[in-house]
This record gives sequence, structure tokens and C-alpha cells, in this order.
Amino acid sequence: MKRIAAYILALILGLVLGPASALYLAGLWPGAKPLDFGDVEIGGWRSDFAIGSEAADPYTRARVARHGLLGLAKSEAVYFTRTTDSDGQPLRENCDYRMTGGAMPADWWSITLYNGESLLPDNTDGALSIDATRLNAGEGAWEAIIAARRPAEGTAWISSKAAGNFDLTLRLYVPRRALLEAPEDTVSPPLIERLSCKEDAA
Repeated sequence: MKRIAAYILALILGLVLGPASALYLAGLWPGAKPLDFGDVEIGGWRSDFAIGSEAADPYTRARVARHGLLGLAKSEAVYFTRTTDSDGQPLRENCDYRMTGGAMPADWWSITLYNGESLLPDNTDGALSIDATRLNAGEGAWEAIIAARRPAEGTAWISSKAAGNFDLTLRLYVPRRALLEAPEDTVSPPLIERLSCKEDAA
């Protein structure tokens, strides 16, 4: 009887813990960490070049789908994500940031903000992303503000309202061959300068 009870207990634990661990690793369990790339890191931005390839494991594919990435082949798109500012502090809704960058080694690019659950924040500002077209970036420098409140008129803005701790995803579409072969030597990702936080003003 003890052996049968042990088998039943093991079966129950397997049925409960197996799906739960899979959901957690896939980023679908409440409180699970956001999508974390780690294959390539450049200036605080991380990318996993396995995305969109046969080398991606099932958990990576699930988290990519959860994060709203298309999982295109590297020749079509490369993705970078960032969770901290230039001082290494977590990106937070109650802080304002200045993001600056320049030309990107791709035909087109965009940057989108996601909350800690890898979802778009629940706000109606209509300003959760910026892209090369909106900024008329071309070959020159550009600047954008990340904040919960709309900045001065005419300023490029990503709204962090209702985001809590958040991350940013940089998408580079139709990347240059040099980026795929030597990313650290090719791309200069945006800098994120923390301007102020609510507690700083207290």
C-alpha cells in the first residue's frame, strides 16, 4: 500500500509541478520574470540570436510569442531587450528617462515598451513605441523621452503610465550582414539616461 501511495503522490506532483514549471519558464505564470535574452549583450541591451531559428527551445519560443515578437529569422529581424537604465537601475514607471540614439544597421527599426508581465501597459496614451519613420531618424541622431506624463509638445515620447517596472524591446528589421556576423562591432544601441524619479523630488 505504501508503494502504491508513493506512486500516486509522485503522479499528482508530476501533474501539478510539470505544467506549473513549464508555464513559469515560458513566462506565462504570474510573477514570472520577463523575457530575458542573453546570447549577445551590447551596452545593456541583450539579444538571443537563436530566436527564429531551429535552435530555439520550446520555452524560448513560448516566451517570444508571449512577448509579442514574431520570431522571424535573423535575416529578417533581430531583437534586443533592455530592463535597466545606463546606471544599471531597473526601468520604472515613476522615473523619467531620456533615450538617445543614432542610425541603426537595418532597413527599419522600432522600440516598444512592455510591462513586467511582457504585456503592453494598460493605458490610453497611444504612445507605447517609437520608430525610425516617426523620428525621421535616417542617418542622424534622435532623442525620445520615456515618462508616465506627456512631455513638451513636439517631443518624441514613450508612455510608461501603468507600466510598473518595465522593459524595452528594440526590433531591427532586415539587419545588415555585418550585424549578424559581428553585432558588438556593428550596432550602437540607444542610451537610456535617468532624469528624475518621484522619490527624488520628495
